Amino acid sequence: LLDELAEREAPTDLNEAVTLPLPIAVICELLGVPLADRNLFRTWTQEAADVRDRARSERGLAALFAYGQELVAAKRRQPRDDVISRLAATEGVSDAAAAGLGMSLLFAGHETTVVAIGIGAVHLLTRPRQWQALHDDPTRVATAVEEILRIHTAGGGGIPRYARTDLEIAGVAVQTGDLVLLDTGAANHDGSAFPEPDTLDVTRRASGHLTFGHGARYCIGAPLARVELQVVFSQLVQRFPTMRLAVGVEELRFNTGVLTGGLLELPVRW
Repeated sequence: LLDELAEREAPTDLNEAVTLPLPIAVICELLGVPLADRNLFRTWTQEAADVRDRARSERGLAALFAYGQELVAAKRRQPRDDVISRLAATEGVSDAAAAGLGMSLLFAGHETTVVAIGIGAVHLLTRPRQWQALHDDPTRVATAVEEILRIHTAGGGGIPRYARTDLEIAGVAVQTGDLVLLDTGAANHDGSAFPEPDTLDVTRRASGHLTFGHGARYCIGAPLARVELQVVFSQLVQRFPTMRLAVGVEELRFNTGVLTGGLLELPVRW
């Protein structure tokens, strides 16, 4: 992908060239999903993630699940070394369960990583000293990725949970049935845990961030996301040391109508 990017005429869209195709290719390889179908399932995942049109979201989910059922049937006929084949071959896992799990992994396994790569690139490209620091010392990539993962969730949202019993949190009374929003983004910007929390620092050891959750519900895809982000930023910065945004950061457009968000395009030059 970087070889193809180098052959493009600048300015070009980094989102189209690298950010989007890489996670899709990786998750297709792991799950055993034909890469040739990427435009189909990408359309369905975008529909499923629609936060404004429930009917459209339900259509996307239905189409994605139907596609998953077709894949499971194909893997039962001709299994290969991939996740969906293993799900289909697991005793006690129905076709519907295998299709549901497989499509959940397909959705979560590329959408969120696409967003993280794009937002991470913006954070670095708008902070030339941080880009240069990573270029000068490529061994910083692991800490840089953790910092990107930490800083790109700024708070203001949250994971909804409902209290099963009366309880008290930090002196606040919560009644049974009350909605509680667990704002992991706010936690990632907690000044008592991360000094100067709104500052990107690629040398920071931000291993305590909650971007992937914590405990029993910790993100199953966290290791894969880390690998992809480290590969991207370790090579992108070295191959394109003079890369910069081709538009003002205020001109960047975000996909606010879907659950995962992310950039619509990322124009760059070098």
